[in-house]
Amino acid sequence: MKIGELARQSGLNASRIRFYEARGLLHAVLRGDNGYRSYPPEALQVLRIITGAQKAGFSLEEIRKLIPADLNSWDHAELLQALRRKVIDIAAMEEQLRQSRAEIERLLEVIEARPADMACGDNARRVMGEVR
Repeated sequence: MKIGELARQSGLNASRIRFYEARGLLHAVLRGDNGYRSYPPEALQVLRIITGAQKAGFSLEEIRKLIPADLNSWDHAELLQALRRKVIDIAAMEEQLRQSRAEIERLLEVIEARPADMACGDNARRVMGEVR
C-alpha cells in the first residue's frame, strides 16, 4: 500500500508516518524503483499500536523497544514488564497531580481569605508570608 492510502486509512498525515518510519517504529517498508514507499498490510495495525501507546503515555523510544520488526514475534515477558512499569509511572503521576491540586486549593483558600478592608498589596504580602 502506498503512503497516501496508509495515511487515509490511519488518519495520520504522510509526514507523521515517515517520522515513525525514520524513528524505527515502522518496519518492512519497501521502496520501488521510482522511490515510492510501499507498506505491508500490517503497517496500519502497527500505526494504531503506536498511536494508542502514545495516548497511554508511552514515549516513542519505549514504543520502539517494544514493537518487534515482525509482529508475530512479540516478547511477551518484556511487554508485560513494560506495561507494569507504565502503570507504576501513571500512579506516581497521579499522586504528584493530587499533591499539586491540594497545594493550589490551599493557595486559593489563603488568597480568598483576604479581609475586605485589606489592600491588594498587603494581601499579596500576607499570602507570600503564608506560602513559605
